[in-house]
Amino acid sequence: MIKITDIKCYVLPHTAPEPRFHWRQGLPGDGDGTPAGETTYTAIVRVDTDAGITGTAGGGRGPRTADIVRRRLKKEFIGRDALNTELLWQRMWELDRLEEFAVHDLGLIDIACWDIKSQAYGIPLYQLMGGYDRRVPAYASTVTWDTMEEYERHIKECADEGFFAFKLHATGDAKWDAKLCRNLRKWVGDDADLMFDGSAGWDYVTSLWFGRVLEEVNFLWYEEPMREFDLPSYAQLSAALDIPVLAAETPDGCHWNAATWIQQRALDMVRTSVGFKGGFTGAIKVAHLAESFGMRAQVHGGGWNNAHLCAAIPNNDYYEELVINTEQIKNLKNNGPLSIVDGYLTVPDEPGMGYKPDWKEIEQRAVLIV
Repeated sequence: MIKITDIKCYVLPHTAPEPRFHWRQGLPGDGDGTPAGETTYTAIVRVDTDAGITGTAGGGRGPRTADIVRRRLKKEFIGRDALNTELLWQRMWELDRLEEFAVHDLGLIDIACWDIKSQAYGIPLYQLMGGYDRRVPAYASTVTWDTMEEYERHIKECADEGFFAFKLHATGDAKWDAKLCRNLRKWVGDDADLMFDGSAGWDYVTSLWFGRVLEEVNFLWYEEPMREFDLPSYAQLSAALDIPVLAAETPDGCHWNAATWIQQRALDMVRTSVGFKGGFTGAIKVAHLAESFGMRAQVHGGGWNNAHLCAAIPNNDYYEELVINTEQIKNLKNNGPLSIVDGYLTVPDEPGMGYKPDWKEIEQRAVLIV
């Protein structure tokens, strides 16, 4: 037993920068919407144990996370065994019934306790979750650029760096996007794996028409063309198209929600991720659920946590690497433990989360400590 002795939340101020990129129809691509130059707040959750091992998890909006820690997490989890991640996950799910946690907050305790477990046993997270293959192919996941020329230049830069799989995100103009998809196939040749993310922007009719375009140029998957509330339309779309439909990325409900999608035949591939599915425990539940139906569980998003998830499961195809601009693309091979070399990520063997927070510096910076 490794007993949880304390849970703290540090709220940290930051000066909001200008967004580095944008998504569909000009929606900001990073940041939380705080105007550039103004102060925004993030949070770090720290879980201490009687074994002297500390687990950490990043929160979303700082004051919101601090409130959850103060009102709910301290009372519920201090004194419990940090190694019993399944029990802790179920208790967090019980609290969710009362709180309706923001989706990223559901996994706070789970992530911190998997960090503790990994350190305690001295093995990397992907092996602790089962272990499959630490060498994971990566795809270049593009932001939304403004011109066809920008797309061509950056796609070719990615190919020069060794990428052999590429994903586009919808700009909001279906006809322009269709032209982009056809051009992408010309730029990278017949052997590259291509994906398209509709960013949940279209109705059924447009989604069906666009799916036919993707079939024409042999894309690997068709992701989230519509908002993920209308399951009958998703089921109709999946039945009508030959290209696999990938969905269930953002809805609440973890594996229970994913099961409903599968029961309704509303998708062909399931999205999973540490951030959107309640931490490592929830993400693994979704992946194994999909596997039991012969479905792939494609991991959404990059970063340390999702990299280890990719390396832990057999039914994921790629690690997602966001590509933003020339400088960033050319430096992906120098990205430390998450470097992409010749189109592959080799997931690190280091136990835990791969970093050691400077708690003294964090305490000095924090505007609120719970």
